[in-house]
Amino acid sequence: MKRREFITSVASTITAWPFAGLAQTASKVYRIGLLSSRPLPPESSVGAAILRAFARHGYIPDRNMVLEIRAGDGHPERLPQLAKDLVASNVDVILTFSFPAAMGAKNATTTIPIVATLMGGDPVATGLTKSLSRPSGNITGVSDMAIELAPKRLELLKDMVPTLHTIAMLFNAGDLGMTLRYQGAADAARTMGVRVQPLGVREPDDFGEAFASMVRDPPDALLMVADELTFLNRQRVYEFAAEHRLPTTYELENFVRDGGLSSFGPDVGEIYDRATDLIDHILKGAKPADLPFEQPTRFHVSINLKTAKALGITVPASVIIRADDVIE
Repeated sequence: MKRREFITSVASTITAWPFAGLAQTASKVYRIGLLSSRPLPPESSVGAAILRAFARHGYIPDRNMVLEIRAGDGHPERLPQLAKDLVASNVDVILTFSFPAAMGAKNATTTIPIVATLMGGDPVATGLTKSLSRPSGNITGVSDMAIELAPKRLELLKDMVPTLHTIAMLFNAGDLGMTLRYQGAADAARTMGVRVQPLGVREPDDFGEAFASMVRDPPDALLMVADELTFLNRQRVYEFAAEHRLPTTYELENFVRDGGLSSFGPDVGEIYDRATDLIDHILKGAKPADLPFEQPTRFHVSINLKTAKALGITVPASVIIRADDVIE
């Protein structure tokens, strides 16, 4: 991923925007490190959302901000070294986009501030911080509330599949954050009286066995926990769900736009906006330990009616009414 390619494709659309705080920050150029498990292509919604979030706080690439981008490209084992590369680049702050990236950054530095987003699981349970209200050391961020949202996702799925008795859960068993997300969803399912079929994967070759397990023991629906591994193999999940007419729910709306049936999740734009707000406070002198981990306040329900029709599912009007995005 080339830094120049990432920036110029979007920066031209934002440099003309008026920003009240720009004059106060233009005298200094800040170096922001971005550490991600997957690439951040400029044409993606994530790439554009990141730059828009920075711009809203007065930070413009190649004017008063330089982005140092490091991505694991589907190889999380590379993240520790990439984090060290950012530290060696003397960045002012590191923004991370997954639990492995956040932990890699934490292990690489005790002095450079870290703002973690979309890491999955409880930041305390994963060992990123000792407390949400009073983070320890040099790390703060925005939690995605994945565990707290698990019951809502299951309720949405049950509204569309009233006969739901068994749900398969596909997750990256090699990622502690994703495993905690699975456990939270599994606990919520059991509370609802739904049997859980755990499908832990660690590499692309494991998806074949996960699919075979569902053929041997067909579930009523599937919940996919989103991370780098499952994201890169999402098309295989879509195809399996379509072939076997398997209702599936996801954690983020972009999966529904790609062809998934439903999702319930936080507003990613808000998460990036809150993260860049934390970065703004840090660049102006605040310490991460004094900035509590924040939680999203806006959430999206997304439904793909085209996929529902292909699966033979009639989405209740009550679900469509409360959906933020309905794809027809």
